Amino acid sequence: QVQLVESGGGLVQPGGSLRLSCVVSGFTLDDHPIGWYRRAPGKGREAVSCISAIDGATYYGGSAKGRFTISRDLAKNTAYLQMNSLEPEDTAVYYCAADGAKDYCSIHGYWFEGMDYWGKGTLVNVSL
Repeated sequence: QVQLVESGGGLVQPGGSLRLSCVVSGFTLDDHPIGWYRRAPGKGREAVSCISAIDGATYYGGSAKGRFTISRDLAKNTAYLQMNSLEPEDTAVYYCAADGAKDYCSIHGYWFEGMDYWGKGTLVNVSL
């Protein structure tokens, strides 16, 4: 049974940092890619970042470039999203997801396609 569990969200001041974790069970991270997405209040879902299973290549959505870093620890079967220089506009529920059919990130514009397993999300609140 595939399960993805996010953690690490919380309240942080503008300019601060957080590291989100996504613990995966049911497959190994060198088999399937992991993506991070977010949904801000009143907005649609946005693709943040993706890391390919086959070679660890990383990809970022427009709002994440230069501030966020995706990584993985194969020994812990955990993916991470390091977020720096956080802004109030980064306030959202952050989700990790996996594509159970591929071993690479399928990119269409700024969207990562094909994710069919999702975690329940962790809330990030950037505020004074």
